[in-house]
Amino acid sequence: MAKQMEIKRVPYYRKPSDLTVEEWQSALRKQYALEQKFKVRNVGSEPLYSDYEVYNPDTNKTYKVSIRDNISSFNYCSCPDFRVNTLGTCKHVEFVLLSKLRFKKYQKLITKSQKNTYSSLSIYYGRDRLVRLKKADHIDKYPREEEFFDDEGFLQTGMITELDTFIQEAAPMDPAFRIYPDVFEFIKGHKEAKSRQERLKEIFPDGTNSKIFDDLVRTRLYPYQKEGVMGMLRAGRVLLADDMGLGKTVQAIAAVEVFARFFGVSRVLILCPTSLKYQWKSEIMKFTGREACIVEGLIHKRKDLYRQDSFYKIISYGVVRNDLHLIEELKTGLIIVDEAQRIKNWKTQTAQVVKKIRTEYAIVTTGTPLENRIDELHSIVEFLDMYKLGPLFRFLHNHQVLDEYGKMSGYRNLRTIKKTLEDILIRRTKKEIQDQLPGRIDKNFFVEMTREQSAEHEDYYNTVSRLASKWIQLGFLEEEERQLLMTCLNCMRMVADSTYILDPKTNHGNKVPEVTSLIRDLMEYKGNKLVIFSQWKRMFELLIREFRKMDLQFVYLNGDVPAIQRKKIIEQFREDKNFRVFLSTDAGGVGVNLQQANILINLDLPWNPAVLEQRIGRIYRLGQKKKIQVFNFVSAYSIEHRILHLLEFKKTVFAGVLEEQGEDQVMIEGFMKSVQNLLNVDLRRAGDILPKYIQEREEVLQVAEENAVLEKDHPENPVSYERDITPQKNGSSGNVLPMPKTGFQSRIRKWFKSVLSLFKHS
Repeated sequence: MAKQMEIKRVPYYRKPSDLTVEEWQSALRKQYALEQKFKVRNVGSEPLYSDYEVYNPDTNKTYKVSIRDNISSFNYCSCPDFRVNTLGTCKHVEFVLLSKLRFKKYQKLITKSQKNTYSSLSIYYGRDRLVRLKKADHIDKYPREEEFFDDEGFLQTGMITELDTFIQEAAPMDPAFRIYPDVFEFIKGHKEAKSRQERLKEIFPDGTNSKIFDDLVRTRLYPYQKEGVMGMLRAGRVLLADDMGLGKTVQAIAAVEVFARFFGVSRVLILCPTSLKYQWKSEIMKFTGREACIVEGLIHKRKDLYRQDSFYKIISYGVVRNDLHLIEELKTGLIIVDEAQRIKNWKTQTAQVVKKIRTEYAIVTTGTPLENRIDELHSIVEFLDMYKLGPLFRFLHNHQVLDEYGKMSGYRNLRTIKKTLEDILIRRTKKEIQDQLPGRIDKNFFVEMTREQSAEHEDYYNTVSRLASKWIQLGFLEEEERQLLMTCLNCMRMVADSTYILDPKTNHGNKVPEVTSLIRDLMEYKGNKLVIFSQWKRMFELLIREFRKMDLQFVYLNGDVPAIQRKKIIEQFREDKNFRVFLSTDAGGVGVNLQQANILINLDLPWNPAVLEQRIGRIYRLGQKKKIQVFNFVSAYSIEHRILHLLEFKKTVFAGVLEEQGEDQVMIEGFMKSVQNLLNVDLRRAGDILPKYIQEREEVLQVAEENAVLEKDHPENPVSYERDITPQKNGSSGNVLPMPKTGFQSRIRKWFKSVLSLFKHS
């Protein structure tokens, strides 16, 4: 076919300047069609304008294609791409056309007007999905046709749920009247949504004041949580994107109870990370008394567990990739997809398999629906409603800003995304309910690197600078150079913690001694419980050595710990007062409730601010009664120090898409430009970096004393929090946590004086 048909080639990854985005994407599908080895069978009665089956031998799938007339947008294919792309074509449609139009007899047919021998109702997949009536030539007019359809044959707004009555009256007039399956699916979806809204009005005549909430779950729901439950019920398929720590789990469980009691849901599937399976089981029992079945183990065991008669089935993302056929046999009425950032990359096998799971209702929960790029949000929303944000190519075209070379330089029209999602997105921030949360104080501790650390850090820095310079001059890097660049950037981060991470034969670094000294001071107050995060397990090896010298009991969670042991570790920290320190890699940064702790220490900062907030969200969450203190240990003048200056962009994009007051347009450089900016950050400006982080120990003691009072005398009263960022006379600001005055502070002050001497010579 490729030899006989000549089609102008277009690039795959960049839109030609002389084409619209729609023309470009349509041309790409023609190119895809040329490359395929599909098998086509005409299952209709016409030579060209007919119904076809298109078989793909590579995937063993068959799609139905209808060539309806010589207006391409009214053709049809049952494949997912056709339904979403709004182009009116796909590679299957194009393959059929190419396979026919290579013959002259069919080329003559395309120029002739098609005879409509039958009437039909079909879906027009344009910017909006519309029902279209195409009449047979022998039909002049159907009864009530003008009431239902406009002059172009499209269904009038608001008539979809009444369309059944038109079909009943019109079908007898034409024995060949065709109604395509997607029309029935479209009608059914609208009818179910309308019926659900009417039923909700009957069930909750008083809205969130309804007495149903009194015994829905075994805890008191806050007003915003009741609103969340109502939002999930109204939407049916919803993205619950509340800030971490605001009780997404209990809201989802409460909504499930309503679906079970009033909407006939008899089986619920929970899909979550491995580390959270037992926590979900525990929370379900705690809030509802229901037993939940965790599906795990080898395949024969999993098959038996799937067959068990339990209301809840809990599986991990690792299992779903292998068990899709077993999940489909469950015929689940509702699915909860927890920590849905796991499906943010639409290219991954996990995301593709999860999106094949079909349920009537779905609750997707994540505190970070957008971590790095807006196409992550598109991928998550696609699971809920494949039509909501339209095709990815148009979504990116509408919201990405490209430079003259076609590289992404920023985002635009971010508020329109939130507007589009308002009926399926539930998003509340801690700022909105800060009167129900305790205070939170964040503090950055800058630690001086040793001479050996600085030397290694400088070596990697020089390599990164050299590669960045080459990119600036030539505009590209070889694949090996790009890998070397990423390796050196990560090595800089590791060395900023300690040389031990890269070379266990050495141990140059000040973080562990400084953290140990701080912990020793904090442990003097019995009410303090600490959570300590690091990305590197070897940092914990060093810290654990110090803890054993101190005879300090701790628990330790990392990615190597089996799921069943994780539950025991978390319970031990929660319930045993002797275990006051919880060490965790980012395996414990997602979904784990550690609100028994009131202090969080980050030994190092992750690249992504969302990951940082996930860590903090383990202790700063609803139900916390103590003031929260967050310590970030940063090696001064290292890559960590520079990262602090470059994290705001991701936060700004997140706010623009999901929050009311976010910016509508945000600009960013590409990755290499970001590396260049990272290297160009000026960290030598005296007066605005280090002085504000030095305060007196009495303020730390005051926080500890306030927590002791709160815990002893006012266990039920939440502490209001108003962040004070007013500069103080001593050069500090009210939002930074004070540092102890003991040996820890004396060393810091000694270091601080040496840094000031650097300022004088810079």
